[in-house]
Amino acid sequence: MERLKNSSANAVFHFFEEICRIPHGSGNIDAISDYLAAFAKERGLICVQDSVKNVIIIKDAAAGYEEEEPLLLQGHMDMVAVKKPGCEKDMRTEGLDLAIDGDWLYAEGTSLGGDDGIAVAYMLALLDSDRIPHPRLEALITVDEETGMIGAAAIDPGICQGRRMLNLDSEKEGIFLTSCAGGARITCCLPLERKAAEGIAYTIQLAGLQGGHSGEEIHKERGNANCLAGRLFYECRKEAGARLIGMTGGLADNAIPREAKLTLFVEPHRVPRLEEVIRVFSETVKKELTVKDPGFSLTVQEREAGRFEAVTEEDSEKVAFLLLALPNGVQAMSADIPGLVQTSLNLGILETAAEGLCLNISVRSSVSSEKELLLEKVKALIGICGGTYRVSGDYPAWEYRQDSPMREKMTKIYRELYRAEPKVEAIHAGVECGLLSAKLPGLDCVSIGPDMRDIHTTEERLSIPSVERVWEFLLALLERKG
Repeated sequence: MERLKNSSANAVFHFFEEICRIPHGSGNIDAISDYLAAFAKERGLICVQDSVKNVIIIKDAAAGYEEEEPLLLQGHMDMVAVKKPGCEKDMRTEGLDLAIDGDWLYAEGTSLGGDDGIAVAYMLALLDSDRIPHPRLEALITVDEETGMIGAAAIDPGICQGRRMLNLDSEKEGIFLTSCAGGARITCCLPLERKAAEGIAYTIQLAGLQGGHSGEEIHKERGNANCLAGRLFYECRKEAGARLIGMTGGLADNAIPREAKLTLFVEPHRVPRLEEVIRVFSETVKKELTVKDPGFSLTVQEREAGRFEAVTEEDSEKVAFLLLALPNGVQAMSADIPGLVQTSLNLGILETAAEGLCLNISVRSSVSSEKELLLEKVKALIGICGGTYRVSGDYPAWEYRQDSPMREKMTKIYRELYRAEPKVEAIHAGVECGLLSAKLPGLDCVSIGPDMRDIHTTEERLSIPSVERVWEFLLALLERKG
């Protein structure tokens, strides 16, 4: 890590390494929240840590900047904590193992949490320094953004005086985000009855897919392992009378699943037909994904004869129908912004448990009526099959602001530093600006960040030079008066 110590953003990387030593996956944020509160206390900064563990840290303006308008800095402390098959790290109790490959920082065997650990590192580096000129800084660091923006929904920013905000939860340098989609999570459960029978059980692994962020990569039409497992089961059910034993796939509702496992049961005389269906399915999907997701693989891991507690014929039929009919992926493109996904959903987690077949689905749209319609479609399908559902983590879209002094100031500084124009864009992924705008009337905000690749996956990478350039931009922004 010597390169990070010699970086022009060495203070940022110092705090990023500190953060990475602390487990901070979504739902496991007590330790990182307490670390942030202790950081503020040690430096005599104003700090509020609320009941859900959000942290607000305030630093008074530097000398000569007392009359400047305060600046809100915002990001989230949780990460999507996933690991590669075979990785033995316990991400609830152990920190990350950082490594460098050329210009890229990554974590060995796991996701990196650059989303959004780098935002927190930027804020801590600014709050820690006594030499950086700045207006009053108000850092809002929220919990569990990745599981439904829970912290942003609960936070009370009443202590904050600023009405201009820099969100640091973006993954492409040189892009100023000014609006985003709204979203919600729908958790579904389909009760399943089981009945013992003699026959042959097959365990099938679907793997090798790229996955990715369900907002940032959904338009690339990569394979969704859960949907493919459902499609395979439908074919096996239709052609060979298969019954379900179990299914599992995916790690987070907002990550496109890369792997899934399907265990099914057939009567012995139907084995030849089943094996032919599996073979044809594998060849068909590989052909479909040749360009979009070429790494797809399907393997029969185990074939076992015996007596099995398989899902009944009737309920297996319901599972096959539901997984075939359930929509997934892009549902509508924006007519206003070329290339922008308007509405989508992602079947992120699928598993059989004691209560039945459980599904976690992320729904996104920049049009609230389309979001609600898509939720209703999912509810209707689950209801027809006799299941239950619960909607959570509902957050509003962040609407574009025509008159934005914050955006204009940032654009001017960017031009001066880089002799280039930043791109002003909207995204299909969600950020917390919509919820915070509702709590802080008149809020003028822009979202930026350094280059990252494959967030929410074990292939996540953070660009070291990009972190340095964004740090340079932040310093220039804070120093500029007016």
